Amino acid sequence: MIISLDGKLIDEQQAVVSVYDHGFLYGLGLFETFRTYNKEPFLLPEHLKRLTDGCHELGIVYKPNIERTQKLINELLHANHLQDAYIRYSISAGVEALGLPSGDYQQPMEIIYIKPLPTRDEKTYQQGKTLQLLKQPRNTPEGLYRFKSFHYMNNILAKRELQQYDWAAGAEGLMLTEEGYVAEGIVSNIFFIKNATCYTPSLDTGILPGITRAYVLRLAQKQQIPTQDGLYRWEDLTEADEVFLVNSIQEIVPVTTLYTPSGHAYSVGAGSVGPITRQLSQLYN
Repeated sequence: MIISLDGKLIDEQQAVVSVYDHGFLYGLGLFETFRTYNKEPFLLPEHLKRLTDGCHELGIVYKPNIERTQKLINELLHANHLQDAYIRYSISAGVEALGLPSGDYQQPMEIIYIKPLPTRDEKTYQQGKTLQLLKQPRNTPEGLYRFKSFHYMNNILAKRELQQYDWAAGAEGLMLTEEGYVAEGIVSNIFFIKNATCYTPSLDTGILPGITRAYVLRLAQKQQIPTQDGLYRWEDLTEADEVFLVNSIQEIVPVTTLYTPSGHAYSVGAGSVGPITRQLSQLYN
């Protein structure tokens, strides 16, 4: 694949990052994942704003340029012969001396990765996905809120646990907070419907402030579907009428089966994709 390194298109095999880049040394870097539709990056302004806010908090001097980013993405699509693609836009802190920094990072590195979109499994969207409760808790955020950072150890450990459950092939893993509140999936935010109200965990749980999460909340509110965020337990999911997951690549994914770590299964609602999930999916599409 051809990727972009500081604005220059380069073969991925030739792209290198210094061993003194603090993104490598200390995980000090941020990224955004999104996709294109008809070559247009979806919700790009929102993704760049979250990236910019995070860089400001970390002392990484970065100024977004939507037009430049759009142009680079178009060039990458063309260079890789893709109509649409999965995009990961990363800002690494850059090269500094070995040791923790005392000032701002003035020369961060920008990397735009691209790859084909995963094949869409229509069966999952029609019949629903499995959600596996994990023992691995969601760690607390690095700061006042969670960054979408290079430091992904918690998610990796969760993914490794998920692979231990033979019955959970193709499932998403769900992490709770240390206090036992529903947090988020390994690569998704979670919603549930009860009595025609749409619920999602509060940002106070330390979850990522998902761009797709916020967009889906706006969609629901425009349809006059009541929404509420708060602190919820696993039992709220097992007793829900509908459950669904969201992320920028998979969009809105219905959940129809829940599993505990011991292998006990619960059907969500009637065991089929619910009407509000379908409505929101159609609006999103």
